Amino acid sequence: MRTGIANLPLHGGHAPPWLFKRMVMLGREISEVIIDEYSTDEFLRRLSDPFWFQAFSCVLGYDWHSSGTTTVTMGALKEALGPELGVAVCGGKGRTSRKTPDEIVKFGDVMGVEHVDGLVNVSRLVAKVDNSALQDGYHLYHHTFVLDEHGHWVVVQQGMNGSYARRYHWIWGGNDFVNAPPREIAAQRVEKRVLDLTSRQNSPLRSASVDVANDFKELTMPPNHEIKITKPILKTLEKVREIRPKDFKELISIQGVGEKTLRALALVSNVIYGAPIDWKDPAKFSYAHGGKDGIPYPVDRGTYDKTIEILKSAVDSAKIGERDRIRAIKRLNDFLTDPSY
Repeated sequence: MRTGIANLPLHGGHAPPWLFKRMVMLGREISEVIIDEYSTDEFLRRLSDPFWFQAFSCVLGYDWHSSGTTTVTMGALKEALGPELGVAVCGGKGRTSRKTPDEIVKFGDVMGVEHVDGLVNVSRLVAKVDNSALQDGYHLYHHTFVLDEHGHWVVVQQGMNGSYARRYHWIWGGNDFVNAPPREIAAQRVEKRVLDLTSRQNSPLRSASVDVANDFKELTMPPNHEIKITKPILKTLEKVREIRPKDFKELISIQGVGEKTLRALALVSNVIYGAPIDWKDPAKFSYAHGGKDGIPYPVDRGTYDKTIEILKSAVDSAKIGERDRIRAIKRLNDFLTDPSY
């Protein structure tokens, strides 16, 4: 299911090499503590939480609210994690995202994960849902698929719309990818008109779209009508009619069925069956070591290195059976988060 959405302004520039190197090291130590103390499942659950992910990125010292929060943090985790920890990160930004299927198969085989082909299909499906079934104007340019040795997974992907980016989080645990509305999350920018074919309110519209797709022949509309059925869409609909999908999930899985085809089907379904359309945007709107842009203060390299050293020492001690330091860190966190403190 989709677990949340976060809106972030686009910022230019790149992560300085000295910072990215530290993000990789600290990211590995924090991840290893969570995996060792809890499990790979818990680590994946935390990655699927947009609020925790944002805090995690801030602790690593990156911008607190920029688009790079997603791409750089996941890039650091991709270098930091691997099969030896029971977790691997596949995909990435731009062209790297196209390597996701091959990397899922590669890491899945190394970790002995069963049904990797099914995971490849999941990766493609959630990208299709956020890029085409949720028409919020944000087009995906970053897709990462994180899997563990048990075959559990999380997807963190991001789309771009003008000067803003929007991050989407998914987690394993359900098969209904097209009826999973996200939690309402505060965002700096809410789009005025969004066709969210995954919302519960649009359930009748999804069913009607499948019926229209299976029975669609040809529809000629006046040139000034908002429903535009182009030749490529007609060709796609002919292919859909041959396949005859049984439900909306199968419909959007068909190659060639994208944003324009789904929009046309939704509008035609509204005209023919009167299926209502929900146009509401599903999204609404910590520093430990400073931030790359100097907000609230420049990254403190000395403190950053000390944190890595302390966590690495704790993890190394835990490996030989001395877990007191790990528990001490946990007790310290409980103390500092106590409202009475």
